[in-house]
Amino acid sequence: MSPARAGHLAMLCFSVLVAGSFALGALSANAISPVALNAVRFWIAVAIIGGAALATTGLPRSAARAPWRYVVLAAFFVTYFVLMFEGLKTAAPVSAAAVFTLTPIMAAGFGWVLLRQVLTPRMALALAVGGLGALWVIFRADVTAMLRFQIGKGEAIYFWGCMAHAFFTPLVRKLNRGEPAIVFTFGTLLAGAAMLTLWGWGDILATDWAALPAIVWITILYTAVFASAATFTLLQFAAMRLPASKVMAYTYLTPSWVIVWDLALGGTAPPVMVLAGVGLTCVALLMLLKD
Repeated sequence: MSPARAGHLAMLCFSVLVAGSFALGALSANAISPVALNAVRFWIAVAIIGGAALATTGLPRSAARAPWRYVVLAAFFVTYFVLMFEGLKTAAPVSAAAVFTLTPIMAAGFGWVLLRQVLTPRMALALAVGGLGALWVIFRADVTAMLRFQIGKGEAIYFWGCMAHAFFTPLVRKLNRGEPAIVFTFGTLLAGAAMLTLWGWGDILATDWAALPAIVWITILYTAVFASAATFTLLQFAAMRLPASKVMAYTYLTPSWVIVWDLALGGTAPPVMVLAGVGLTCVALLMLLKD
């Protein structure tokens, strides 16, 4: 399998796993502090990725060069996840996933700034189509609300998290110095876990962990194993093989996968008019993936 194909397969898996965090996150966001939840899930992810790294590539001393790189990357990744769960307190999962699909546009801009990755006219058209589809879903197919730019509080909060995520993607390639993806992931997750613990120590102590509903623990374990350890590794793996805009193009699949997750968890499908916006995001994905 070519490096590019491997990167595409990694991002396909990424889109499915990320969608699950929206569906589960919406069910648990109001039961626990976003910082406390993410602190626990990051430490679990550190243990998983650390063990995997020791069993495969090892943790070479050379990976500890310039440790500030992990702190910088972690700052953006931590910001994304905390603002995601903060936004899901009020935003619907499909709507939040639509906000996530705006990241390719931002990633393309940051990719040019950091790596001088050029955006072709066709890719620009694809990003515009995807952005239009995302806005259609975010505003729930309400043209009046779109014209007035009446965006929900949760969506607005999550947008800033998505901006941090978009900057993170090209920054991975910029700061990587040849470390394997799993080793680079471990360093970044470790820095993020420490950062979250210091930031949310008060929330962690104030949380009655024994009284939390089961859905919170399910969300913590899922996001730690699949939406932190696995997706973080997949994202770094793909970012080393594909342009930033193509990596983030797979976010266009997220609203579709969220609908599947919602239905599997007993939810209902969104209105048909909203599904038209989801369709546009899928068209944008196909346009971006064509060489």
